[in-house]
Amino acid sequence: MKDLSSTTRHARNSVIYPRKRPSPNGVSKSHKSPPFSQNVMRKTPRSAKTALMQRQQLRRDGVILENEYREDIRCYMHEMENYTMGSTQSMDQQPEIRWHMRPCLVDFLVEIHFSFRLRPETLYLTLNIVDRYVSRRIVFIKHYQLVGCAALWIAAKFEDAKERVPTVQDLVQMCHDAYEESAFIQMEGHVLSTIQWTLGHPTAEAWLRLMCCGPCVEEPKVQHVARFLMEITLFYREFVKYAPSSIALAALTLARFLCGKPARVWEETDECLEIVDLLDTRLAKHVSDLSETLVKKYSYAFYSKAATFVVEYYLQGGKYEHIVIPTLPVTPTRSVPISAFSTPMSCSTSTSDGSDDFPLTPITPALHPPSSDFDDKENRPTVFEPVYNKHRIDNPPEQYLPHDFVAFGRPALHNLNVSSSPRTFP
Repeated sequence: MKDLSSTTRHARNSVIYPRKRPSPNGVSKSHKSPPFSQNVMRKTPRSAKTALMQRQQLRRDGVILENEYREDIRCYMHEMENYTMGSTQSMDQQPEIRWHMRPCLVDFLVEIHFSFRLRPETLYLTLNIVDRYVSRRIVFIKHYQLVGCAALWIAAKFEDAKERVPTVQDLVQMCHDAYEESAFIQMEGHVLSTIQWTLGHPTAEAWLRLMCCGPCVEEPKVQHVARFLMEITLFYREFVKYAPSSIALAALTLARFLCGKPARVWEETDECLEIVDLLDTRLAKHVSDLSETLVKKYSYAFYSKAATFVVEYYLQGGKYEHIVIPTLPVTPTRSVPISAFSTPMSCSTSTSDGSDDFPLTPITPALHPPSSDFDDKENRPTVFEPVYNKHRIDNPPEQYLPHDFVAFGRPALHNLNVSSSPRTFP
């Protein structure tokens, strides 16, 4: 007969002393380890965290983006952002929706976006979908919030991970049961068919990451201030007409100025300076009217308290100052046309040296006084004539004149030629 006492005792001990759960960090103690694993280095939580931070740093530095495709990616992003822009003229023709309602909708979407911890690109894509839909369809006031929630739902499915996407029940709860679940599903299909399922919109966040992970890597505080400024542009009409690339560049330019960084004048464009001026003017005059939700969002430490920094700067009377580069001196141009008597070109002189883009060749001053008939002192046409010391040449006496084959000099020969009678020699 089988002894069950030991089995019962083992079961009783297992209930009283349960087995330890495995460590969440993957490190467990084992008394007997196989011989081949004795020399294997185990990965501690500290080393795993260090490796993760290194991968994130490489991603921030732009290593994931290959340099050989960088320009092609930029060209494609510029092409797509022009194709997926909203129209302010079409939105102006809405019968019920007015521009003063936009800040309320954006404030509501920012709150939902922050509560679900969605990616920054999701918020910009949401507003882009809303603008494109409102540019093509008539939207009533009672459906305005529904359109915004449906756009956020679409953008989250496109940009975020599956576990972070809000459900229909979450959207219904956020809207305080103003719409049924079927309304969100129906509006989602209508919005996608209106924008022709085109969701590949390069957002301002994508442009900012491309600019910050290029040759010049920006500090985290500069990036957080730039993100805060970019989200301010989502609230107002005057920024809707600008491309996301220009908005990202303007926000980064103003953020670098606020943080005391040197300006990148070679990157600034006229459109970028217009946006900077609009942002600076609005913050200087209406900094107290900013969205409380947005200010609270960027007041946390992991956003470097960007909202607090910007608000305090403008409350103290700060103002953006554009650095103007002095113009370089212009190369003098040739005012006198090239004449036929100018200095001939050497074999090493090209035809471009005689053009108007090059300065005039220096001229050696002449020793004789200038003539009124010809202005070119160096190249004045002259007749070759040997010069003697005329003050020391006297007419020799006739008895010392040479014989037949000797030519003494021009004065003596001249006297011989002008003689009227033939001269006889002794």
